[in-house]
Parts: sequence; C-alpha cells; structure tokens
Amino acid sequence: MKIRWAKRLLFAIVLFDGLLFGTAIAVVQTEIQPQMSIRENSPDSHKEKIVKEKIIKEKIIKEKIVQAGIGDEGIWETQKLLALTFDDGPSLECTGRLLDGLKKRGIHATFFLMGENIPGKEELVLRMKAEGHLIANHGYRHVQMTHEGEDAVAESVEKAQEMIEAITGEEPEFLRPPYGDWNAKLAERCDLTTVFWNVDSLDWKLRNVEKIVRRVEKQVKNGDIILMHDIFPESVEASLRLVDQLSAEGYAFVTVDELLID
Repeated sequence: MKIRWAKRLLFAIVLFDGLLFGTAIAVVQTEIQPQMSIRENSPDSHKEKIVKEKIIKEKIIKEKIVQAGIGDEGIWETQKLLALTFDDGPSLECTGRLLDGLKKRGIHATFFLMGENIPGKEELVLRMKAEGHLIANHGYRHVQMTHEGEDAVAESVEKAQEMIEAITGEEPEFLRPPYGDWNAKLAERCDLTTVFWNVDSLDWKLRNVEKIVRRVEKQVKNGDIILMHDIFPESVEASLRLVDQLSAEGYAFVTVDELLID
C-alpha cells in the first residue's frame, strides 16, 4: 500500500503485521510556514495505539475519497485531502448549525474545544463524538500560553482534558494552543500532539462570508489544515460553502488524525 506524505512533513514509517503504515513517531519539518507545525510527545503505548488504528483509518479515508468522486482506481496517487478545523467552541448559537450542515454533507471535522466554553453545551460535545468528529483540546482559556508559565499552562490543558473526558469518556490526543503560541518547554509538559495550521481563514477578523471563502480558496492545497471558528455565524456559512466548492474540485475532508497519519 502506497503511503501519501503530508505536505511539508515527513513521517517515520514502521512495520506492523507485515504492512507499512505511516505514523507520527518522528517529524522532520521542511519548508514549513511559521504558524504550522506538529509535534509528537506521546508515550510508546500511545504510538502503538495509533499504528493499530491505521487499518481502520485507511479504510475510512478511502471511503471518503470514493464518496468525493475521485474514484477507486489509483486512489492513493490521486487523493486530495483537507482537514477542516474549528477553534473556540462550542457555541450555542453556531455549533449546532455547523454540525447540521456537516452531517447533511457527510463531512467530519476537528473541533478544538475551549474549556471555559463547554459548560451548558455538553450535548453539543456528545453530538460531535456521535457524529464522527474529532474532539481536541484548545486549553481552558484563550490566552497566550508562553506568557502564562509552564505550571499554569499544564493546569489549563489538563482542566480542559478532564472536562472533555467527563463528557465523552475519552481524553483528547491533540492540542492547539491559542494563537499558535507554543514552545519546546511547554511541549515537554503537555503529553499531547500539538496541531497548528497552514491556511488561516481569518474568519474572526473578516466576518464576511464572501471574503472568507475567497481567502481560503486562494490558498488551499492538497494536505492543508484549515483554521476556522465555530463561534461566528459567518464562519458557519463560509465553512459549509467551502465544503461544497472544494468537494466539487475533488477534495475529500478528513479529521486531523486521519490527515496526519495518512
């Protein structure tokens, strides 16, 4: 089975049950944009789990690509994958509408949840999990983590972890620090895979559907991680329009873990 390398990233390859699978054990960053990086700090047991889940994930990704109309023949040579990610939710006003639109289109996204925004929206978090989305950690409060001190950051991340686990029964494996503000010392303290982005929609700033869509359309490429927010009505409408337009261009949407492992 041929493994597709994620854009600008080189993952180590390990042998499992006689098959080669890509896994985020080691990362070499080349020609990387300042706001985009991925670090793997997980223990060996976690890495083994990722490898074992590869068989299932490969099947899911293949099905998504076929559904997108790319076709089965030569699928691994022609696939075009994107990860749509949303920060700062959940939001009572917007997240439910977004989930409705994604479900209608059969699309799975990644949600980086802000701990302080979770109370009162537990049903939305449960719905995310039930409908196949990836739930990840965005810290407890929206602060620049490198300014907070290592102990405070570790506490913030752990608090959000516990809140999400209490609802879903599972601890998140991925973290996106607010503003992408991170360093090696914090990475050592937080045993999570940090995920950034390489397409910033600037939806929080533009607050205009047409401008958001044009900005993303102009930048997006195969293998990209798109940053959006599920706390603005304009972001919801723009993201669903992007899904429709990019799907028509042959892209398939996967969650961050599927994109990084592939």
